[in-house]
Amino acid sequence: MFINKSPERARTLAYGNAVGKGIKMGRRRRKPKIVERVQLTEIADKGRAFGKKDDMVYFVDGAVPGDIVDVLVTKKRKSYNQGRAIQIHEYSDKRVEPFCEHFEHCGGCKWQNLAYEEQLIQKAQVTKNAIERVGKQEDFEFLPIVGSEKTRYYRNKLEFSFSNKRWLTEEEIETGEDFDNRDALGFHRPGAFDKILQVDHCFLQGGLSNDVRNAVHAFAIENKLTFFDVRGKSGLLRNLMLRTTTIGETMVLVIFHDDELENRNLLLSHLQEKFPQITSLQYIINQKANDTYLDLPIETFYGRDFIYEQLGHLKYKIGAKSFFQTNTEQGFNLYSIVADFAALSGEENVYDLYTGTGSIALFVANKAKHVVGIEEIEPAIDDAKINAQNNNIENVTFYVGDVKDILTDEFAVTHGKPDVLITDPPRVGMHEKVVNMLLELEAPKIVYVSCNPATQARDLKLLGEKYQLIKVQPVDMFPHTHHIENVALLVLKPAALFNKENELDNPE
Repeated sequence: MFINKSPERARTLAYGNAVGKGIKMGRRRRKPKIVERVQLTEIADKGRAFGKKDDMVYFVDGAVPGDIVDVLVTKKRKSYNQGRAIQIHEYSDKRVEPFCEHFEHCGGCKWQNLAYEEQLIQKAQVTKNAIERVGKQEDFEFLPIVGSEKTRYYRNKLEFSFSNKRWLTEEEIETGEDFDNRDALGFHRPGAFDKILQVDHCFLQGGLSNDVRNAVHAFAIENKLTFFDVRGKSGLLRNLMLRTTTIGETMVLVIFHDDELENRNLLLSHLQEKFPQITSLQYIINQKANDTYLDLPIETFYGRDFIYEQLGHLKYKIGAKSFFQTNTEQGFNLYSIVADFAALSGEENVYDLYTGTGSIALFVANKAKHVVGIEEIEPAIDDAKINAQNNNIENVTFYVGDVKDILTDEFAVTHGKPDVLITDPPRVGMHEKVVNMLLELEAPKIVYVSCNPATQARDLKLLGEKYQLIKVQPVDMFPHTHHIENVALLVLKPAALFNKENELDNPE
């Protein structure tokens, strides 16, 4: 396989040359530390490559397992150093040529230069290491990672930003040319909040996504519509959100800053005319200091104010503010694993913690006696109730509130103790109060879904007081990134066993 290594080599050498010329790093000029020929062996936290040299651990950006690199150290700690590769001496045989022209600058799909089969191996190993080393778990079944059939165009939602400060490449800067028009529509450049990388083609989302985004950008330039100035807090065009579904529906949400009726209608009318297949065309006026829009009213310019998506046997109504699994097809695989681990017979009382829009709760409801979902984000629960009604599901009940506040002894008395408890917390994992409540509830079975194996492993260790980890299965929801989902099945130990363990841990 031919691998074009020259762009990355040029980039790393350019970075090394800049350091050699004494370019200031951070706020203080200091002599950089460069460690030569570090052998990188695996992937670690946040997608960095991991290696050791002279009893020191290195976490390195800009390289993949198998590379031998010189490392510019950017952060020093007693037990490890963090840095980035500035020279690659030997290239890993696991490298492949990135398929996206924006790979070197975007930062969104950091592993495009690593073969997908190797990505899966690395993600599985990261998960297993966390469960064993952090969670201190032994004697459990580690099932093969479920890879994504689609490694491109797998996302159903993307958000882009407008800026009058397009990020310039080193090559552009070195030309000395004066770039008068720097209006851009794309992604934020990592580490530069006011700079946007102009994206011409993104391989994350299919359907109308690229065509609509490029049409908006071209029309705005042609008609001299102003792009957002994040420092000056001015400009018409601020953000663009696109949702697509597996059944061919498309939602376009344009977020404006300045309230210019004529120019706003000019752009929206152009989109309606050019893309009549758009299902939902909406807009928001956001003049706040930040980009969040969940608290702002949405206006429908054309079509419905929602789109439909099919996930397995369920049809979901999705609005602009809806929370929904961003990889629909892998979402189905993930929920199927959850249902398989839960092994419901139709007689179980199920709790679904951190239920979001109720996706998992609704997915398993047809095999349960009753499902109770808890979620602190009210719009998500609104969606859950609507989707339950649209799918004629009557054996679910949803509550709004923080799980640690809602899940109490009184709650369990009202709804009955769970036979199966499903939990899918955010990346930080479960609050200590929630873990303690789970230990008190003593549900016979817990299915723990996590997007962060490290915090999941921490919680598994705490739950180990009363629970035995039976099996885990990682699922790759986001190819070419370091993100990984993991599903774990725990069963309650016999009371005599965990009482005996507590006696051993706490002798009088």
